[in-house]
Amino acid sequence: MMDNLRAASSHVALKVILAIIILSFILTGVGNYLVGGSNDYAAKVNGQEIGRAQLEQAVQNERARLQQQMGENFSALAGSEGYMQQMRQQVLNQLIDVALLDQYARKLGISISDEQVKQAIFKTPAFQTNNQFDNEKYLNSVRANGYTPDAYAQLLRRQMISQQLNQAFAGSDFVLPAEVQNIADLVLQERDIRLATFDTDALAAKQQVTDDELKAYYDQNKNNFIAPEQVKVSYIAMDAAAMQDKVSVSDDEIAAYYDQHKSSFGQPERKKFAVIVLKTEADAKAVIAELTKGADFAELAKTKSTDTFTGQRGGELDWMEPDTTLPEFKEANLTEKGQISDVIKSSSGYLVVRLNDIQPEQVKPLTEVRDSVLAKLKQEKALDAYYALQQKVSEAATSDNESLASAEEASALKVVHTDWFNQNSIPEAINFKPVVQNIFDGSLIGANGTPGSNSDVITVDGDRAFVVRVEGHKPEAVKPFDEVRDQVTVLVKRQKAEQQARVDAEKLLADLKQGKGEEALKAAGLAFGEKQKVQRSQQPGAFEQSVYAMPQPKKDQPTFAVSEDAKGNVVLIELTAVNAGKLPETEIQNFSQQIQEGAANITYDSLLANLHKEAKITLGSGAQTQ
Repeated sequence: MMDNLRAASSHVALKVILAIIILSFILTGVGNYLVGGSNDYAAKVNGQEIGRAQLEQAVQNERARLQQQMGENFSALAGSEGYMQQMRQQVLNQLIDVALLDQYARKLGISISDEQVKQAIFKTPAFQTNNQFDNEKYLNSVRANGYTPDAYAQLLRRQMISQQLNQAFAGSDFVLPAEVQNIADLVLQERDIRLATFDTDALAAKQQVTDDELKAYYDQNKNNFIAPEQVKVSYIAMDAAAMQDKVSVSDDEIAAYYDQHKSSFGQPERKKFAVIVLKTEADAKAVIAELTKGADFAELAKTKSTDTFTGQRGGELDWMEPDTTLPEFKEANLTEKGQISDVIKSSSGYLVVRLNDIQPEQVKPLTEVRDSVLAKLKQEKALDAYYALQQKVSEAATSDNESLASAEEASALKVVHTDWFNQNSIPEAINFKPVVQNIFDGSLIGANGTPGSNSDVITVDGDRAFVVRVEGHKPEAVKPFDEVRDQVTVLVKRQKAEQQARVDAEKLLADLKQGKGEEALKAAGLAFGEKQKVQRSQQPGAFEQSVYAMPQPKKDQPTFAVSEDAKGNVVLIELTAVNAGKLPETEIQNFSQQIQEGAANITYDSLLANLHKEAKITLGSGAQTQ
């Protein structure tokens, strides 16, 4: 098979097959990769069917991917029939591309044997337990991902084919160092320019406009003068934290809480152990025998323990509380200082443990923890009162849907009334996502913008809640001409100034090209400024594109062009020099790789175009939206 690959190495396009086959796994999964035999197909590619079920699954997968990527913003797109139809067509086109490239790879005789697939499964770490293949883990994992074992094997086979292709052709293209440097010279090229700028703001101030011009501009650009949806609301805010100052706690309540939770205000019994770790049970028994004869525990730990870390410390360990005491130590049931355990078997070997010290349980007196108990009880009481208040407000707001007056009376909290606002100017006090959603989702707005119902209790982070009522509503609408007249005037004057500047600039450009530029610039009150350097960027704007579209200047003969700067001012550009870029030696290899990757993208497009041209592709009824 590898000989076939090498023989086909003239097909540079094979470099991109890996990417497109992997795309097929993402879209469809192998279980549906070559669905055929149905009259209800989405497309036929050289006789190979792409089933309707396969297309529908791929569309659902793409929907799920977009939803995860875009979150709530996807809902608006999903509601557009045109967008969803376009997405469906793109998915079908991708499946057709996958089929064409799959056929192309098989034409070259690229294949993976069953034994190779089996060995790859055996070696997959996710299917192993203690570095050994675990068949149960393999089956559970495969089924959890929606595959049968056969379908997963097909998926793995195609991934291995992709790897073969990648290994066979990676690096078969190369770029000579001189070519890399030439391309770098061009990409990193700098251009020296000077600018003469037409001050559009100054020109705009001199423009005269008529009512007819203003009205015509307004009529042609009404969508630029949209007043967003606006509301004004009333609301009641409930805050659990604010209620803590209103609750009282008695000394008896503090004492009762302390008595019920004493374990929370102290330190449990602690024990300090020392340990000697031995390799065998016989070694451990020998150490116990020496200790019985009066040998020093610390010295034996230093000389005989196989655990060098504890051995250097004479076997001594840190204090342990019940929750952190090792099970083996608990089972030894040592209760008195100096008591030594029998031999204890553990995963580390055989242990001999001594209880060095005991600290009995200690409880802090109430006088030391009174403030913390008081704060805890206040918080609990405030939360109880907060939830009771929510219930009162909810019942009152529901029973009286004409206003928040009843809710105000029940809560003893003041109703707050806002001015008009839109979704870009939410009052800070209610600027919480759940509150904003309730206000603008339409459920609280009555017919023709009249007040609707009171909201339910809306909870937000931080133990706060709101009941909201929309008192007024203005739908999105085009602002009347009289309201935006001043804005339109500025825009029309600016437009006329830009047109005048463009005409004047083109006249000056013609003079500059004829060598009469200095007199013309002086007459126009303009002059070229200081020299600037322009470099290529990844996303060039109109100005940068204009600079790099200019022909290179000859000796002492600059070239000229007209463009706009970032502020929208019309500018005359004088190009005085073009300086080749220099690529550091440390960047040559990385830059060369980027060039090859760019060539692969071009190859990919060419390959697909050629395969499409030669293929017989028929769309079936399954390609249509259900």
